Amino acid sequence: MRATIRDVAREAGVHHTTVSRALNPATAQLVKGETAARIRAAAARLGYVPDALARGLKNNTSMTIGVVVPDLATPIMGQVVRGVEDVVMPRYVALVVNTDDDPERERLQLEVLATRKVDGLVVASARLHTPQIEALVDSGLPVVLANRRARGVGISSVTSDDAAGVAAAVEHLVALGHRRIAHISGPLDTSTGAARAAAFRTALTEHGIEPDDRLVRTAKAFRVGEGERAFAELVESGEQFTAVFAGNDLIAVGCYDAMRRRGISCPEHVSIVGFNDMPFVDKLWPPLTSVRVPHHEIGRQAAHMLLAQIDGRAEAGSTLLLPVSLQVRESTGPVERVAP
Repeated sequence: MRATIRDVAREAGVHHTTVSRALNPATAQLVKGETAARIRAAAARLGYVPDALARGLKNNTSMTIGVVVPDLATPIMGQVVRGVEDVVMPRYVALVVNTDDDPERERLQLEVLATRKVDGLVVASARLHTPQIEALVDSGLPVVLANRRARGVGISSVTSDDAAGVAAAVEHLVALGHRRIAHISGPLDTSTGAARAAAFRTALTEHGIEPDDRLVRTAKAFRVGEGERAFAELVESGEQFTAVFAGNDLIAVGCYDAMRRRGISCPEHVSIVGFNDMPFVDKLWPPLTSVRVPHHEIGRQAAHMLLAQIDGRAEAGSTLLLPVSLQVRESTGPVERVAP
């Protein structure tokens, strides 16, 4: 027979309400250390597991946090999820859903999470215009955006300082003598795609370089295939360029694939800079110069912000920018000739 909270209370010699407080992460600090240790030991001996579902029903909560990501297969989203889990466990279980960066799939996943009555949401897949997320916020559900922002007011977010990262990347390329710098952006209906594209134009201007729309392509998704397609378009356009700033590392990897198929050398012919500094990019050949983003910390800070809203310790609408850094590797070098 499964042990009950009253069995643990008898074993530890305390009242069952003390057991409940000691084994609930939200109230454990109310129980003296020695007593709490005795209760945990008694629970372990009896094999007692707190019934989170029963606690949630009593408090009208589900004891779950929804985490919405655009592509769980990418290492950076794994880091964000891990950061969230490191903070919310064991008080909450993280229910992770994948949207494939598809607005319709995101809408359906948000509906599923709302139906399951999650206690809050960390959303890493938001687009600039997010009516469904705004509706959830208006309904009173705590929501924090991670790694992306939305235009709606009253939505909290934790993101990286993309503008600073783009500025560092462009400054690095200009210092190497590059003036014809192309940009393959991410989707412009995402904050990461739009912000990095805008920052790229600003950075060029600050270095006295007139932005040239002929050297700009927009990827439909932050994916390898889109990077390859966009780079091929740049080559076929006949425009000359000596460097590419890619909207993220996967787009940069797509550039590598397109270059290999055309016999274009990196960095001898074209230098490439990515964004995110995914775990494997230093193992590519050549190792990719990229802007490092603290994705695990983004997940952690988003979770802290969400718990503060759930507990009533903070209002919605706060924003947090985390610093980034440029990791220079062998994919960038001085201009040798105009390419491709």
